[in-house]
This record gives sequence, C-alpha cells and structure tokens, in this order.
Amino acid sequence: MLWPFNRFRNPGAPSRGTIEAIYGMIVAQAREPSFYADLDVRDTVQGRFDMLVLHLWLVLRRLQAVAGATPFAQALFDRFCADMDDNLREMGVGDLTVPKRMQAFGEAFYGRTAAYDLAFAGGEGEMAQALARNILDGGYPESARALAAYVQAVAADLSKLDDAAFLAGAWAFPAPAASRTG
Repeated sequence: MLWPFNRFRNPGAPSRGTIEAIYGMIVAQAREPSFYADLDVRDTVQGRFDMLVLHLWLVLRRLQAVAGATPFAQALFDRFCADMDDNLREMGVGDLTVPKRMQAFGEAFYGRTAAYDLAFAGGEGEMAQALARNILDGGYPESARALAAYVQAVAADLSKLDDAAFLAGAWAFPAPAASRTG
C-alpha cells in the first residue's frame, strides 16, 4: 500500500486518474468509426495502432508547449506502453515474445512520430504524404489530405487550450468528418 505516498517523492507527477482519462480519450478517438468508414484507414489491428499513435503524438506534441509537463508526457507514454503490453497478452502472445513485439511497437512509434514532426513543420501537403505512407499504405490521396486537414484542426484546437484545462483533460477531440472537404 505504498502507492499513495509516491506523490511525496514526485509531487509534479500527474494523477493516475487524469492520465487514464486523457489516454481513454485518445483511444476512443482512435476508434472513431468515421476514420475507417470515410477516410480509408484499414479497420485492422495495424490500422487501429496507427490511429492510436497519431492521436497520442498530437497530445504529446501539445504537451511540449507546457512548462514542466515532462512527467505528464512520460506517464502518458508509459500508459500507452502498458496498454500495448496488455493487448499483446490478450491476443495470446507468449511471455518470451512480448518484449520483441514491444520493441517493434516502440520503433514504429518513434519512427512515425519523427515522420509526423517533420511533416507537420512542412505543412499540410507534407503531412498528407506522411499520413498516406504511414497509415494509408501509400494510397488514397483524398483521404490523406482529409486526414492531414483533421490533424491540422486538432493541433490548432489543442494549441488554443489553456494549459490547466489541457492537463486536466477538460477538452475533446473534434469530429473527424468535420475536417473532410468535398
């Protein structure tokens, strides 16, 4: 029963409830049916992983602008890793294979987020190309553009939030269909 006392050692650590709430929002948004029905994201384990990484990246990207948010970002990333580990075990992956698969998840996460960081800095066209490569298997240019517009809209919405409201989870992702043009 030591866990309540951890806050004395690390008072800047976010509450578990807040991390759970925000991670739950990320997972729920990644599962939004319109990504799969309207934007050509594959409704597979890989497609859902890709959408989870995209939304986690958007939140972690916003956290970079918050002073002292490193423990929060780390806790959110740790929750993601725990979720991936749990999912592997639920799918029946053996104990000896889990670390190898987790390493593959980590490589995929860091590779995608690095690509998204570069693409975001280059504008919506480059973001569409990165999303097409990483999520849409190089195809569906219209869906890639719509998904890039969605990413830009989410990033803009998150950037407008007060830091305290953002850290408290007092926000919501916009609907993906709202960013679709045409």
